[in-house]
Amino acid sequence: MSPEKYLPTWNSLKRHRSPEWLDDAKFGIYFHWGIYSVPAHVTEWYPTMMYRRVVKRFHEKNFGKLSEFGYKDFIPLFTAEKFNADEWASLFKQAGAQFAGPVAEHHDGFSMWNSKVNRWNSVNMGPKCDIVGEMEKAIRKQGMKFVCTFHHAHNYYYYRHSEKFDTGDPQYSDFYGPPHGGGMNKFDRPSKEFLDIWLAKLKEVFDNYHPDLIYFDFGLNRIPDKYKREMVAYYYNSAEEWGRGVEILYKDHHLPPCVGLRDYERGRMDKLTYYKWNTDTSMGEMSWGYVEGERYKPISTIIHNLLDIIAKNGTLMLNFGPKANGEIPEEVKSGLLDIGKWMEMNNEAIFNTTPWSIAEEGPTKLLDAGGFSEENEVSYTSSDLRFVTKEDALYIFSLGWPEKELLIKSLIKPPVPRSKWNSEEEFYMIEEPDIKSIRILGSDKDLTWHLTEQGLRITMPQEKPCDHAVAFKISWS
Repeated sequence: MSPEKYLPTWNSLKRHRSPEWLDDAKFGIYFHWGIYSVPAHVTEWYPTMMYRRVVKRFHEKNFGKLSEFGYKDFIPLFTAEKFNADEWASLFKQAGAQFAGPVAEHHDGFSMWNSKVNRWNSVNMGPKCDIVGEMEKAIRKQGMKFVCTFHHAHNYYYYRHSEKFDTGDPQYSDFYGPPHGGGMNKFDRPSKEFLDIWLAKLKEVFDNYHPDLIYFDFGLNRIPDKYKREMVAYYYNSAEEWGRGVEILYKDHHLPPCVGLRDYERGRMDKLTYYKWNTDTSMGEMSWGYVEGERYKPISTIIHNLLDIIAKNGTLMLNFGPKANGEIPEEVKSGLLDIGKWMEMNNEAIFNTTPWSIAEEGPTKLLDAGGFSEENEVSYTSSDLRFVTKEDALYIFSLGWPEKELLIKSLIKPPVPRSKWNSEEEFYMIEEPDIKSIRILGSDKDLTWHLTEQGLRITMPQEKPCDHAVAFKISWS
């Protein structure tokens, strides 16, 4: 083994650089799939909620008393008999994803890979197959980067440990976590045994599947600094041996800002940032895993959020929940194919692009006190625009369809109107000779345009080339 490039210190680890492929990729897909897909009720947090009053009544009505049927007893019902990694990976590719992969282990403690560290895994039990391994091969076969997400740091706090239930039985403590009385008490910390296993699971996945991108859910804040530094150093040094550029995504402030990229779950930044970031969100509105009666977001909402994200220097990782038998819900399939159809026409303005000096134009800004936009289904208009650039072109997405004319107020002809001298509105001064041509992606016809002191006016064609949003390509001279 060659000398390690990265030492387990933040000062050493901060020297790692985010890979160019992630900056160019913009869009990926992952999925929450596990034992919780069997009851398919309310949320993927069913495993912990069933031991509380919230879901206990439903559980005992449908599966029996908790003293007789605990969460572990769902495992034989997690059959995955219709799972086909190649078909899944092909669907992700058709949707336009550049990276994809599974939740490797959720809070519930069930590993979705062939683990020697954890006996509770998908090869020993349930599906009797290596989900992570099969997906890794299928995803790479499609030319995509491979992602794994990890949620098992929260396993220590996840279950209600009680002698009344199997969660309090010591013979299952390697699944439900060691019984302890602290719960979510801020002074309670995981035991050394738990922490060593947490780290060993990660190293096992790194060594066997070489993920290009990893993501950590909450719970990482309860992991001591020493373990986090060792984990990051091991991952970075392993990637040096693999010859791959890798990255880490994480929530909140669970890693120092000099390491990895911060993730904003179901949200996005409200303005263009100088640093890169990520959003993970789900196609479903109710749960991250599959649940009966799920409501799915309109595809326009997903595409609009993607455009807003990439214009502000972010990337999007989109989630869905498969059924316990290995089927992908029809609403998810059709939705991903719809996204893919739109991507096929507009990918020139998505992949390998860079945020421009101006991110957006338009009245719609839905912000919370944290400085980022919450996910909302918004009725965008043709006044809502997003900007990205690549090589000798500027791409402008209109989130609505202008009927006759699109006025881009951010692009104006000098001299600047006096009314804008003290305006907070951003604008960019250009001359008519700077513009070579303007067209809509999906059409090879040049559009008629006129540059004025009020903005760039583009005459719209009679037919729009696609639904959801349209991209205007301004080619510079």
